[in-house]
Amino acid sequence: MSTTFERLGAILARDYKFSPEQLTRDAPLEGLGIDSLGLVELLWNVEEEFKITLGSQPVEMLTVGDVVRYIDELVANQAGVSKAGGRAGSASLRVT
Repeated sequence: MSTTFERLGAILARDYKFSPEQLTRDAPLEGLGIDSLGLVELLWNVEEEFKITLGSQPVEMLTVGDVVRYIDELVANQAGVSKAGGRAGSASLRVT
């Protein structure tokens, strides 16, 4: 099974044509040319790939690693809630 970082890297390579060398956990999104609109588009693709739902709480994401941590948290929270039969908490993004 691929890691979250690998799956996110595949999305970034496909949609933004980044090479694997450009994509490190510390790579700043802004330095990669991903502005706030680009991040919204990326997160839509993340929702589809990871089968998660983004919500309404602001989350600061400045690096690729920040996006990976955010995805991992949402996957864990939503998987736990779905096992319990409830509704997942939601989060949204804040780009600074």
